[in-house]
Amino acid sequence: MISSSFFINILRFSLLILVQVLVFNRLNFFGFINPMVYVLFLYWYPIKENRTSFIAISFLLGLLIDIFSDTLAINAAATVTIAYVRPTIMRFVFGVNYEFQSFKLNNSTKAQQFTFLALLIIIHHAVFYTLEIFSFSNILIIVKKTLIIGLASLILCLLFSTLFSTRKE
Repeated sequence: MISSSFFINILRFSLLILVQVLVFNRLNFFGFINPMVYVLFLYWYPIKENRTSFIAISFLLGLLIDIFSDTLAINAAATVTIAYVRPTIMRFVFGVNYEFQSFKLNNSTKAQQFTFLALLIIIHHAVFYTLEIFSFSNILIIVKKTLIIGLASLILCLLFSTLFSTRKE
């Protein structure tokens, strides 16, 4: 039987692609800031799911964003990188707690959740802009775009995360 989390993940996947492609790819704050909120799918994806399927779904997410954005698989490379290093990031942020079967992201502290999301976004953007610019002579532009657009993405992802989170009573 298919669980409700499967349908929730399909809904998140579809809505984040639509919001990214139809809204945020068209925004240009200050001429160069395009927030990437689809990274939230990688943040929200269940922790104890099959890692191979998670990497494949992440590739599909990035590829669909690439198809609609005409960005030549840069998003796919960045999302697959995040999917691959996510367990290492989680071990760094959550420590030993991550290894337990009963671990849930909602049960961690807000500081841990913020750090986890910030690391996902910074690594994603670093890979994305390194591949987009692809020149070490422009390393300052890569760092500038990674930090500024990463901060804008982080703020919007935090807003979406608080808006669509389940509340603990």
